[in-house]
Amino acid sequence: MNFVITGGAGFIGSHIAEYLIDNGHQVTIFDNLSNGKKDNLRSIIDKVEFVNGDIRDFELLKSTLKNADGVFHEAALASVQESFTKPQEYHDVNVKGTANILKLAKEFGFKIVYASSSSVYGNPVKVPIEEDDPKNPINPYAQTKLDDDHLAMEYSKSGVRVIGLRYFNVFGERQSKEYAGVVKKFLVRIRDGKPPIINGDGLQERDFVYVGDVVKANVLAMESNVDHGFFNIGSNSTISVLDLANIMIETARLDLKPIHGPELPGDVRITRADITLAKELLKWEPKIEFRDWLKMIISTKKFSLAID
Repeated sequence: MNFVITGGAGFIGSHIAEYLIDNGHQVTIFDNLSNGKKDNLRSIIDKVEFVNGDIRDFELLKSTLKNADGVFHEAALASVQESFTKPQEYHDVNVKGTANILKLAKEFGFKIVYASSSSVYGNPVKVPIEEDDPKNPINPYAQTKLDDDHLAMEYSKSGVRVIGLRYFNVFGERQSKEYAGVVKKFLVRIRDGKPPIINGDGLQERDFVYVGDVVKANVLAMESNVDHGFFNIGSNSTISVLDLANIMIETARLDLKPIHGPELPGDVRITRADITLAKELLKWEPKIEFRDWLKMIISTKKFSLAID
């Protein structure tokens, strides 16, 4: 089949591209390289079509998507802290760009699987979080993702097939600072023999999910008979930021203690996904355990897999 991946040179998009190529599909990467890197595609660059484009460029997007069987929409600005200083740009890229893709799906009939975010829930009223729980975004980035979800709901009413996957904290090879950013930052410090720097008390709890499992969720959503819906993509387990730092220090056999800095604005206290819906309707569940992957990276000193 012919698939287009917006943001396909980024962390998650490049992994989706590799999977699709390995399984015999035609792949077009649509990316303006503002966050992504062609180096992320080095193993498949001669097997994909690459379009250097911005999702706000409707005409270029239209010419790229017109023959698509499906679109994996990963392109977005994704830094919570930056979104406070550039709220309009975040809205333009994340919301208007997504609207462009939805308009084209209505015109051409392709299915969309797109990257939503657990950030739409804000500080949850309960854990684990279910898809129908209240939405309370606490930063501009999260608000753009909730706006995208509202757009998806509206377009689904006119027949557009669109599924939003609410990613929790995605980790893995080539991870970016936006996804599981604390993992990348800590690994760099541990590699250099320095103590991890924690924002706040470190008691924030995070649900980490492996990028390979996220890829599988995207593919299963695209292949499914589900035409519209939102699905939590996490592990239904948590680890505190403080425990994360201490596990890294212990595994690296370093005599260090974490350093505590000021708490960041817009940072939620706990995220934990209820993934029952994804298991039931998409037949998906995560396979890779975060602690095992983390210990492998540190004990074998394969830091470059995660931080380059």
